[in-house]
Amino acid sequence: MADYERELGMLPEDCISCILCRTSPLDAFHLCLVSSTFRSAAGADSVWEGFLPSDYAQIVAKSTVPLKFSSKKDLFLQLCNSILIDDGNKSFALEKSTGLKSYMLSARELSIRYGYAPDHWAWKYTPESRFAEVAELKTICRLEIQGKIRTETLSPNTKYGAYMVMKMTDGAFGLDAIPCEMSVAVGNDTEATGGTAYLRKPAEVVAKQWLEYALYRNRKEKLKSRVNGGGEERQLRERGDGWMEIELGGFFTGEENEGEVTMRLTEVNGCHVKGGLVIQGIEIRPKH
Repeated sequence: MADYERELGMLPEDCISCILCRTSPLDAFHLCLVSSTFRSAAGADSVWEGFLPSDYAQIVAKSTVPLKFSSKKDLFLQLCNSILIDDGNKSFALEKSTGLKSYMLSARELSIRYGYAPDHWAWKYTPESRFAEVAELKTICRLEIQGKIRTETLSPNTKYGAYMVMKMTDGAFGLDAIPCEMSVAVGNDTEATGGTAYLRKPAEVVAKQWLEYALYRNRKEKLKSRVNGGGEERQLRERGDGWMEIELGGFFTGEENEGEVTMRLTEVNGCHVKGGLVIQGIEIRPKH
């Protein structure tokens, strides 16, 4: 036991709880292991009330499944595992180490060009998705997907990243002929963060880059020159849940936590047919 832990252990339990309120969930979890006194103090509702977001009651009320919890710590842990809210069209979670908020907007919550035209998009159930439906691109020339979220629903003074969560079918085509453009903007900010990316599976990146350089370099450079988006060139990465994601951009919520965040992924310059993209949604989570 460290000296500061031994000294804290000499304090009344209420005092220890008061001190823990000013730490973090990670500290509270750690100190639970020190002694029975710490475990009791760290489990107090007064401690975990402070780690829960101020609007947790409204969030719990929006859950698609009624939450049953025996304590505020129990509720915190349930929210860390993600819950569906707003008729199952969004998911909400807390980051276990910090208590910061994360959201995921389902494909149904996004604005997708021709999203309700059956010739262009199909809405399907897939067991790998946390939502009831995903959007699968059948065929389209102009790919435009946009999502929005209010900053006041997020944790204040926090750096966030927005990530498009997707897959590609085995028969996907036309998605990596020209880079997609991504952007994230807050309010009326014209200086959106973002970048560009070829939509291709991570395992295919190296092989395709070499082949394109050797055989189609001039054509690829000509197509790429049509893209207006600035920023870095990004790549899809594998997630732990079997999906892939691409970072659309980042933003900071600040103390004056009011405004609308607009997140976009587009490819409208290639003028070619593309298909086989499966969209689960856009995840907005703290970026460390």
